[in-house]
Amino acid sequence: MRKNEINSIEIARIAGVSRSTVSRVINNYPNVPQATRDKVMQVIEQYKYSPNFSARIMSGMKTRTIGLFLISPEEVFHDSLTNSLITGFIESASNKGYYVLTHIIRNTRDSQVLRKVKETFYQQRIDGGVFIGAANHEPLIEELIAEGYVVGIIDQHIEGRNEPNRVICNFGNDQGMKQGVDYLASLNHRRIGFIAGDPLRCSGPERLEGFKAAMRSHGLAVNPEWIIPADFSEKSGYNSVKQWLGHVKELPTAIFACNDSVAFGALAALQEAGLSVPEDISLMGFDDHLLSSRIQPALTSIHVDFAEMVDTLASRLIKTIEEPDKEFKKYVGTTELVIRESCRAI
Repeated sequence: MRKNEINSIEIARIAGVSRSTVSRVINNYPNVPQATRDKVMQVIEQYKYSPNFSARIMSGMKTRTIGLFLISPEEVFHDSLTNSLITGFIESASNKGYYVLTHIIRNTRDSQVLRKVKETFYQQRIDGGVFIGAANHEPLIEELIAEGYVVGIIDQHIEGRNEPNRVICNFGNDQGMKQGVDYLASLNHRRIGFIAGDPLRCSGPERLEGFKAAMRSHGLAVNPEWIIPADFSEKSGYNSVKQWLGHVKELPTAIFACNDSVAFGALAALQEAGLSVPEDISLMGFDDHLLSSRIQPALTSIHVDFAEMVDTLASRLIKTIEEPDKEFKKYVGTTELVIRESCRAI
């Protein structure tokens, strides 16, 4: 667990600055040269110094604030799925009497950005943090957990890592992929392709393996030429399918996309190539995006109860903050097939 065994006087001595300079760095005053700020923060980080900002913190009381960190190199304003996760978590935390401090991390390799995120924990401005959009193994997250901070993660599975301050909330990937393949098989589809997700994110390989397992359960072969690499964005769905259509020798009768955003991009690429959905090829998504019922044709998808997921995550994170115990907390969300117009029987 983290300790506060050093004070600001020692920080100043080690960094070779005055105590007032340390105070200005801690309180994020603008009139500190960047080189000096970096030097002080390196010492603070090295010794895991947690300054006592107020009598409230000195008395051991919580800030009742949770940090919500979204990792995304792209703009998220138009991503309704991400926005629903963010707003859902904020609403759930607010209902439980907690504030939420939000921040978007564009690049997890930017040392300055990572330092500022760590400062938020080290300076006790938050009682715990939640990360959305992280790689399955993200060094920043693992450092914070190793140092004893309470951290919640949406979409992570690392074998053998079950610390009590690690709170996990995952999608029901295996169940959802089985539901999707079962439905396509019931429509007599035997040649099914799959658009894979980001291999660095937990759900990427999980959904691919879930797809393969579901295909095997029906005695169906997985054609490597019909596994289309992408990430989880609409742009990647469009680009990947457009490129794939340029060299694939034979089309499958159906395509299962790793999520609905990718399916939207795939739909555009298929239509641009003169293919009609579902007449020429069936198309299915995963997540049940807010727009999935409104596009033409309306997208058959696997519904994920995001509201339930983020509410459970908020509840378990807050319980861990308020009543630390030795129990590892992991939740897997539920899924449900939603049948619309983008798949047909053959």
